[in-house]
Amino acid sequence: MNLRRLSIAKPNALFSLVPRPLTCVTSSAPQYPQGLNQESESQSKHLKRPLRQPDQPKLINQSLCTRVTSILSEQSLDLSKCRDILTHLSPQQFDDIFFAIWSSVNAKTVLNFFHFASDSCGFRFTVRSYCLLIRVLLSSNFIGPARLLLIRLIDCKVPVSFNFPENRHLEIATALSDFYLASEPSLSVRTLDLLIHVYCTQFKSAGLCVAIEVFQLLASKAMFPSLKTCTFLLSTLVKVNELQKSYEVFDIIYKGGLLDVYSFSTAINAFCKGGRIKDAMLLFRRMEEMGVHPNVVTYNNIINGLCKNGDLEKAFDFKEKMEKNSMDPSLTTYGILINGLMKLEKFDEACCVVNEMMERGLTPNEIVFNTLINGYCKVGNIESALQVRDAMVSRGLNPNSVTFNSLIQGFCRANQMEKAQQLLEEMLLRGLSINPGAFNSITHWHCKNSKIDSALRFIKEMILRNLRPNDKLLTTVVGGLCKEDKHSEAIGLWYRLLEKGFEPNTVTSNALIHGLCEAGCTPEAVNLLKVMLDRGLQLDRITYNTLILGCCKQEKVEEGFKLRQEMVKQGIQPDIFTYNLLIHALCNVGKMNEAIMLWNECQRNRLIPNVYTYAIMIDGYCKAGKIGEGKNLFNELVRQNVELNSVVYNTLIKAYCKNGDMVEAFGLSDDMRSRGILPTLATYASLIHGLCNVGRVEDAKNLLHGMRKVGLPPNVVCFTALIGGYCKLGQMDKVMDVLEEMLEHNIIPNKITYTVMIDGYSKFGNMEEAKRLLAEMVEKGIAPDTVTYNALTSGFCKEGKVEKGFKITDQMCQTGVDLDEITYTTLIHGWRQPTTVSDQD
Repeated sequence: MNLRRLSIAKPNALFSLVPRPLTCVTSSAPQYPQGLNQESESQSKHLKRPLRQPDQPKLINQSLCTRVTSILSEQSLDLSKCRDILTHLSPQQFDDIFFAIWSSVNAKTVLNFFHFASDSCGFRFTVRSYCLLIRVLLSSNFIGPARLLLIRLIDCKVPVSFNFPENRHLEIATALSDFYLASEPSLSVRTLDLLIHVYCTQFKSAGLCVAIEVFQLLASKAMFPSLKTCTFLLSTLVKVNELQKSYEVFDIIYKGGLLDVYSFSTAINAFCKGGRIKDAMLLFRRMEEMGVHPNVVTYNNIINGLCKNGDLEKAFDFKEKMEKNSMDPSLTTYGILINGLMKLEKFDEACCVVNEMMERGLTPNEIVFNTLINGYCKVGNIESALQVRDAMVSRGLNPNSVTFNSLIQGFCRANQMEKAQQLLEEMLLRGLSINPGAFNSITHWHCKNSKIDSALRFIKEMILRNLRPNDKLLTTVVGGLCKEDKHSEAIGLWYRLLEKGFEPNTVTSNALIHGLCEAGCTPEAVNLLKVMLDRGLQLDRITYNTLILGCCKQEKVEEGFKLRQEMVKQGIQPDIFTYNLLIHALCNVGKMNEAIMLWNECQRNRLIPNVYTYAIMIDGYCKAGKIGEGKNLFNELVRQNVELNSVVYNTLIKAYCKNGDMVEAFGLSDDMRSRGILPTLATYASLIHGLCNVGRVEDAKNLLHGMRKVGLPPNVVCFTALIGGYCKLGQMDKVMDVLEEMLEHNIIPNKITYTVMIDGYSKFGNMEEAKRLLAEMVEKGIAPDTVTYNALTSGFCKEGKVEKGFKITDQMCQTGVDLDEITYTTLIHGWRQPTTVSDQD
């Protein structure tokens, strides 16, 4: 293996390049003694430092002291004596006595005394008394009860009064530290060990900061727990990524001279984990200078830091240094180097390291194999990954969840999604832990291929395993379910996410609300909004605008305005889109006066109407028969140099065509072209329809044929308009010609096309052709509506064949088509005709 080795440049001044809390490295801290494994020597050094002497014992009542001593020194507790003595003692008096006699009491008896006094007699001991009891228990090796008592004291589960409850951890630490000189050194150290250990484990969520404060308080008094506990605190901070705090703790440990290979290794690991590799290397050098010999873990930490930093050359230099110091690289060492090489896509070099490792008698484990598999999968080299997997199995190692997750990602990158799904299914069967990325990749693939049901199945599996699905995927799945009319499943998914604590984001919720509103399920959408408000979920303008749109589509204009009020209450100001929706709704229900008022309010609120706002108002005026007002608004729009679009033009063109004013309609069409706005299918459909309405059917036909010349093939609407024109003229032969032309261009007649033709044939008495067209329509799966049936009924009635008209209404009822007022009027009118009456006679 031809890997170039680089030497490490020796820094000029140790830690001179490190602007951070480790100022202690350059201080005049004492050298750590030669006997690194002799912890007692270290502790005895601390004891030689000047300490604050404990307070002198106060004068106590000797009679009470004798009685208390008699009770607490017995093997068992005399409850009657306890009850009697407690009536003569205050908490402070007992504290003074207990401090004087603690070395002569029976630990078990005094513990029972505390329980009886507090539980049965309501006696409140002082903090110092409890702390002294903890030391008594530890001195008798009752570690479990001592630990439990300390936890209960910290957790305020014993009757005690703290001077400052919010800082009780410091009060407890101070009380324990006051006994530091009052007993043998080992007991003092064990007491501090227990204190720090409890905060690091039992109160880990809130206790690490407290543990540090306690540690700092003790250090300020030159009191330290054991070296093992110091290292435990340090490693605990590193494990939970409290790296800055770990640097501060190491500073204290260093200044206290509490240093061995484990504390150094832990600190080096912290620097490497925090990306401060230079600091780690400087500390490594200082460690060697102080005579502390690095072990395999120390080297591995440095090598790992260098590999993560991408400095493979220096990492291999440290491996060589290990070997020169007669230290064999471990399986972990090789695993770190292989991982570093694979991340840099140096696959051949990684294989060489594997071979070297095996030559040294080290067998690759799951971690090494998974590292290789993952490296190949990340670059999409699934073939090599599978070969490594096979080698792994041949050595008796079973692929685990890490193996499967890597292979799934590899198959996904190689676009072999079916195989990726097969592996995922296998993992589900085995009950293996699955990476969210694997789920997301497969789910995304199903969404991309419109397999929403399959995507939903995997989303549910993720939720079942307490894995939060990707927000984008959730939005896609919810939207997909709504498009497939599976709204109940979409709602169920939304609520399931809430139940699991995976609150859907605003975009996902908006997608569901939009789907419900599109399907006309506005009440369900409003209920969803209420749940979002109750749960404090974030809403936005899109949420409310979507709901307002749903209400407006169902002509529930009042509900729309109520939502706008709620929107404002939530601190979300309506925008121009909100006003457009409400103005459009008012125009659709013919409330032009209210629409104008809202238009004016919009401008008062300094919202500038856009081209769509104008288009809505113009359309409203045109529907109300006020084309002049609509044209005035159009002219205002032109004067303001607002960029026009086809929607505005088409609105006016349609109105003029409907009114028979083809001159104005074509004038607008020409103006449209002059502004570079190409006519759309809607433009041509309106013009063709208008020409047909005024009897200029041949002109309409020429216009339709001219559409293809401008690259705009006519659609079914245009052809239907032309068919309607010929039907009005009774030129039914030409109707068939247009129909044939439609079919030649693969344009399928729709319900309106058939209805127009049936109406045409019925009006001109060709009921057989009309019946044939109805039958053809049904055969092709096009459901006739009330208008279609009414046209046929009218034809029969005009011919005096009212009975056949009634048969048509029977057919309507059988197919679930409602009879309307026109149906009844037509039948009544047909029944009253003389020919019909005579036939009945």
